[in-house]
Amino acid sequence: MEEIGLYEAMQTLRAVRRLRPDPVPEEVLQRILEAASWAPTGGNVQPWRVVVVRDGERKQKLGEFYQAGWDAYSEGHRAQLADAPEAIQAKQARMLDAGDHLATHFGESPAVIIFCFNPKLMAITDAKLDRISVVGGASIYTAVENLLLACRAEGLGCTLTTLLCGYEEEVRSILEIPEPWGTACAVPVGYPVGGGHGKISRRPVSKLAFLDHWGNPFES
Repeated sequence: MEEIGLYEAMQTLRAVRRLRPDPVPEEVLQRILEAASWAPTGGNVQPWRVVVVRDGERKQKLGEFYQAGWDAYSEGHRAQLADAPEAIQAKQARMLDAGDHLATHFGESPAVIIFCFNPKLMAITDAKLDRISVVGGASIYTAVENLLLACRAEGLGCTLTTLLCGYEEEVRSILEIPEPWGTACAVPVGYPVGGGHGKISRRPVSKLAFLDHWGNPFES
């Protein structure tokens, strides 16, 4: 396998939603899971676990709930695009088509990796603030990103999706996940149909970063 640099991996880590049904070798799964284990977490507690789902019946059940979640999301998204410029509609249509494909074939993904978390092991320092709490994710999604980058390095297609989190009780039942563990995301993994990864499009740093105070763009 040809080595890929870290910056190249980050610049080309697309959400790949069209996956071949070919199985992913055990040693490859082991490497991407090990990459996830290297991620930093608060106090090095690692309050996350993963369930690697390869059983066809369980994947199919997960796929039914994923389809329901996608249908609800995509219907709203398509309605919002009705008055958008044609160029934006065309770009979003490609994304939605890929999303439709994943939803239809979710249960056929070679592996679905479900990230779980234990809230009792997490220091959620923003829990009492008058806004949505996000701090807990800092000890979970670092591992998810490591896994995504490892998938890119291995030539695997993958995407992070949280749609199944809306069906957490059903997912916990399907996968026999005990209390108090919750679900953070699902990552379907497999070899991509076609090219898979490629150059990504993001806002420039000058639109995202400020120097010394809010509103003062960080520019080189």
